[in-house]
Amino acid sequence: MGEILKASGSHYSLVVKTTIMLADLKDFKKVNDIYAKYFPAPFPARSTYQVAALPLDARIEIECIAELPQEVEPQP
Repeated sequence: MGEILKASGSHYSLVVKTTIMLADLKDFKKVNDIYAKYFPAPFPARSTYQVAALPLDARIEIECIAELPQEVEPQP
């Protein structure tokens, strides 16, 4: 996710919303601890769900919505 944000001219501090899908909600505390290392306060809005399965037997999937810095023009 960090590389995708960087390629778009954005970064973690410009993420406004994340959705986290976990294969097992028991991993929530571990994910929360790691999440805090990447997303600075004030933290983005977040939804977290336990799902039945994820592609390729992944244990976690995260999607985000981020702003672009004002000085960066979006590419067509």
